[in-house]
Amino acid sequence: MIEIKGIIPPIITPMYEDESINYNELRNQINRQIDAGVHGIFVFGTNGESYILNDEEKKEILRVTIEEVGGRVPVYAGTGVPGTKDTIRMSKMAERLGADVLSIICPYFAAASQNEIVEHYKEISNAVDLPIVIYNIPARAGTNISPSSIAELAKVDNIVGAKDSSGNFDNMLQYIELTKDEEFVVLSGNDSLILWNLLAGGVGGIAGCANIYPETLTAIYESFVKGNLKESKEYQDSLRNIRNNFKYGNPNTIVKKAVNLLGYDVGPCRKPFNRLSDEAVKSIQRTLDEDIKRGLK
Repeated sequence: MIEIKGIIPPIITPMYEDESINYNELRNQINRQIDAGVHGIFVFGTNGESYILNDEEKKEILRVTIEEVGGRVPVYAGTGVPGTKDTIRMSKMAERLGADVLSIICPYFAAASQNEIVEHYKEISNAVDLPIVIYNIPARAGTNISPSSIAELAKVDNIVGAKDSSGNFDNMLQYIELTKDEEFVVLSGNDSLILWNLLAGGVGGIAGCANIYPETLTAIYESFVKGNLKESKEYQDSLRNIRNNFKYGNPNTIVKKAVNLLGYDVGPCRKPFNRLSDEAVKSIQRTLDEDIKRGLK
C-alpha cells in the first residue's frame, strides 16, 4: 500500500521554445524535487499543463518520470478528463506504465450534478486497481464536489483520498470530518492552507509552489510532524510573497516563469498561456531575490 502524505509537487513540464517536451530537464526537475525531500512526484497536474498535452506526450512524460524516479517516491498521475470513458482509458494507460496513484479531476466544462460526479468516480474505480485521489478544483471544473459526495466516495475501496483546491477551508475541513472513520486522506491543493490542513487532520498538500521552493514546502510538513508548530508556521507564512504574484496571471504561468528565473531551463508555458507583463516579470524576480535572501529554497 502507498502511504499518501507530505508534500507532493505537481511537477512542471519543461518545454523548449517550440513547445516540444524537454525530457532532460524533466529528469533534472524530478531529481531536484526528490533531493529536496518531497514525498511524491505528480505529473499532469495544473502546473504540469495537463490541459494542453496530448495523449502520446502524456504517455512518454509518465514513462520518463517513472524511470527517473526509480521507486524513490510514489508517482502520481493525473488522468482525469471530462468523460468517464476517456478517463478510464487514460487511467489504464497509467496503470500499465507503473504509476502508483491516480489523481482524477472532477469532470469539467459541462456542469455535472453531484450524482453524476459520484457515478463517474465509482465507474472509474471499478475499472482500475490503483488507488485514486479525487481532485476538487471548482474554479477550473465549474463544480464543487460536495462534502457529502466525498463521504459517499470514501467508502469505495480504492478511492483513498481527495485533494481540495477550492480554497475554502470549511469545504476541506468537512472532507476531513466526514471521512474520519474511513481509510481516506485529505490533501490541500492550496499552498497557503497546508499547515491548516495538517492541524485539522489532513496529511499534507499537492503544492505548486514546491516547483519554486521544494525545501521550504517540505519543511512545512517535516516541522509539523516533529511537533515544531512555530517553525512550521514560519515556513508556511514565508510563501505569502511569491503567492502574491499570482495576481499577475495564471498561477502555473507564474510558477513556471519563477523556475526559469531561478536558472532552470524549463521553458515557456504553451500558448496562449505564456504571456506576462514586464511588471509581472520584474515583480517575480524581485520576490525571488528577497525570498532567497530570507533563506527560501
